[in-house]
Amino acid sequence: MKLLVISSAPIVELNGKLHLYAPYEKEMQLWAKYADAIQFCCPIWREDKKLLIAPISFKVDTIVALQEFDITSFSNKLKAIPLAFLALVKIFKAMKQADHIHLRCPGNIALLACLVQILFPNKQKTAKYAGNWDPKSQQPWSYRLQKWILSNPFLTRNMQVLVYGEWEGSSTNIKSFFTATYSEEEIGRLGDWEIGRLGDGETRRLGDWEIGRLGDEETRRWGDGVTGRRGDGVKFLFVGTLSPGKQPLYAIQLVEEFHKKGKKVALELYGEGVLRKELELYIAQNNLESIVTLKGNQTKETVLKGYQNSHFLILPSKSEGWPKVVAEAMFWGCVPIASPVSCVPFMMGNGSRGIVLKEQLHNDISQIMNVLNNQEVYKKMALDGQTWSRQFTTDKFEIEIKKLLRN
Repeated sequence: MKLLVISSAPIVELNGKLHLYAPYEKEMQLWAKYADAIQFCCPIWREDKKLLIAPISFKVDTIVALQEFDITSFSNKLKAIPLAFLALVKIFKAMKQADHIHLRCPGNIALLACLVQILFPNKQKTAKYAGNWDPKSQQPWSYRLQKWILSNPFLTRNMQVLVYGEWEGSSTNIKSFFTATYSEEEIGRLGDWEIGRLGDGETRRLGDWEIGRLGDEETRRWGDGVTGRRGDGVKFLFVGTLSPGKQPLYAIQLVEEFHKKGKKVALELYGEGVLRKELELYIAQNNLESIVTLKGNQTKETVLKGYQNSHFLILPSKSEGWPKVVAEAMFWGCVPIASPVSCVPFMMGNGSRGIVLKEQLHNDISQIMNVLNNQEVYKKMALDGQTWSRQFTTDKFEIEIKKLLRN
């Protein structure tokens, strides 16, 4: 079977080697595993542009290079016309030769692919819509158009559309899906967390900001007997791009408020982005260097340790599809604090597995404080989140992808 993947996500060519955005590469390993040949139809970059990339670990048959374009202004729309026309021709030719067509949406190139796939009603197709599928959300017209085409059974035939969350009124070709990071083997190797268990007779007193003591060091115990250090105070974590859409400044301001109240807190931010210099300036101007650390892009293993050694993940994002960092944090007993966008309320059990931000600073501080002042509430959130998120392993993810490709 020849699998064609069409996406706005670039292939990055460096020193003769092909790379993809790291989480995307890991997922595509599974798609490639069940295809005889895989072809990409996407832009090609000659520099990483600070994108977290990983070398492609599977054989790529061919790449159909597409030129990037945007339609954010009238002049850009004029420039986009010849580029879009050329892309339509290339996408049509690639689809004609493919056995299975896989679209990665949303995006400008994905929009063109959504239009072209109408001409191939008999070919087996899948689309992964990685953005917010919530029909009530405010989105660009191009995103709304893609969603309308994909959910229209007359225009889009023989296709399963994978979306995040469960949405009332969805058409029959819409399939609720998920993204996974960890495997069953990793759960067994790393051991299950015992939330709040610190050994016989030891308790975790979050209300007065003590984490419980084993000797002279504050710790948290895993189910397999290994002890992972949490250190003094309450640790917060941010994982994502340092961009306006992710609102990392709001995460810093939340922790800053606790610091002003004399609480012992710390925040680590993992990721890079256009706001880095602005955040560095804010941290310096407000003397937050002792509690806020910008860690930059980090490996999966380093981020995993971050989850294990933090009490809360903060994600005040304006838009999400399936925020992997929320599921990953819950996987390791780290309670998420996140904005109610896309399927985030569904993931967090509408507040039973995490704290839903209102993005009003004092209200959010009060919400977090209420959880910190009640050990049992925190413990239940962490345990419920862990139980829920551990349904979604890479093993199950692979089984579902295999079914999609062999239908």
